[in-house]
Amino acid sequence: MTTCFFYDIETTGLNKAFDQVLQFAAIRTDMALNEIERHSIMIQLRPDVIISPRALITHRISISDTMNGLCEYEGIREIHRLMNEPGTISLGYNTLGFDDEFLRFSFYRNLLPPYTHQYMDGCRRMDLLPITTIYYLFKRGVLSWPEVSGRPTLKLEHLSSFNDLATGQAHDAMVDVKATVELTRRLMKEKEMWGYLTAYFEKGMDRSRLKKLPVLFDSTAGEHRYGLMIGTEFGYKQQFQSPVLSMGNSIPYSNQTLWLRLDQHNLRDTTDETIAENTWVIRKREGEPGIILPPSERYLNSLSQERREAVEDNSRWLQSHRELFQKIIQYHREFSYAEIPDLDADAALYQAGFMSKDDEALCRQYHEASLVGKSEIASQFSSRETCTLARRLLGRNFKDENCEEVAVDFDRFMRKINPAQECDALLDYKGEKRTTPSKALAEITKLRSEAGLDWQQRQLLDELENDIKRKFPPVGAQGVLF
Repeated sequence: MTTCFFYDIETTGLNKAFDQVLQFAAIRTDMALNEIERHSIMIQLRPDVIISPRALITHRISISDTMNGLCEYEGIREIHRLMNEPGTISLGYNTLGFDDEFLRFSFYRNLLPPYTHQYMDGCRRMDLLPITTIYYLFKRGVLSWPEVSGRPTLKLEHLSSFNDLATGQAHDAMVDVKATVELTRRLMKEKEMWGYLTAYFEKGMDRSRLKKLPVLFDSTAGEHRYGLMIGTEFGYKQQFQSPVLSMGNSIPYSNQTLWLRLDQHNLRDTTDETIAENTWVIRKREGEPGIILPPSERYLNSLSQERREAVEDNSRWLQSHRELFQKIIQYHREFSYAEIPDLDADAALYQAGFMSKDDEALCRQYHEASLVGKSEIASQFSSRETCTLARRLLGRNFKDENCEEVAVDFDRFMRKINPAQECDALLDYKGEKRTTPSKALAEITKLRSEAGLDWQQRQLLDELENDIKRKFPPVGAQGVLF
């Protein structure tokens, strides 16, 4: 049986490698959106995680509330089980832009297969945000569309309040899930359009449609197809869309197709030395955003005359500068992300590569073992990162029940989280710093000085400040106190 699994998460922050899920909510329905079951999972705050002050005043999950619920290991195992039930289509609002990758790191960190919910046993994924964006562009009568400060907004909280999709506090996971289900019911009323758009999330159909896009011109690299990519990253001034030109597949990341924006005026200023600065290339995987529509007049009529002329001028320029165009293609096809030296195990999902079959088998044994057994298995993995994660998992979730070796390892890790200097903060796979106690405390001070906080938000920040000072003792060459 194929089911829709609508879900949403509230987290300690935006860093997918270092932050954690605090609240998970889901509603499973049949394909006609008849509800089958609901799930609400609260997850305890890990001892090594610092809640982002801005995230805290948004979702309003207090420190005391985070002491309840399941430990992260048990909570994430349950989420993984739910999303991997055969025939599950997991979906939500901007889930492929944030939630899905956040959960992928959560699965990885807890020694669970991070990708199986995408393809195994009839499971796959969808995202309501790009679908809603296309309704806004081409079928506006299905909803009322809110504006903030004179600008259209596609944020779920505004769509929900403007269209009475759900009642309750925005950024509560279950409220957002109920709003997403009701939004889907409204969009499904346009059956033909709904069926057409949801097919873009089937890899085979997306691949077939991409191959049917018209060829704008040929080069020595092959045929270059032309379409209209839809995505909120282009912004409301650009009507959330951009004409794009295919440039083939990435070489190091073979599942990524490359698409060059054709409406950028500075494209024609590109030289051999400015390819990175002057060319905007989007990396797309089949069955995932962005959705690329055929360049029919129906879809192109919202483009300004200026953008249409830029597309024509850029197309002629590329064809008349074939040698440079080949260098542009080569640069982007061969581009690979720089490796982060000494990358922390929590952030090493992509850099460490896929787990070996033997280590996958050890993970399954690890999950079935007692705490003593888990501690013994933790040193048997061939991957250094997996050994670290296995020991760290015990320190995070079973602190009072660990052997001395695990306790010492975890204490060493806690000291790395609280460096004397901000420049020594751990880096994630993008080179972004893990939130440190000093940085969080500085942000609390900054937020308190801003207007608009209500009494509850101020109380939440006080509680967070006290929790940080309790968990992380002062450090610094001069013994400076927080």
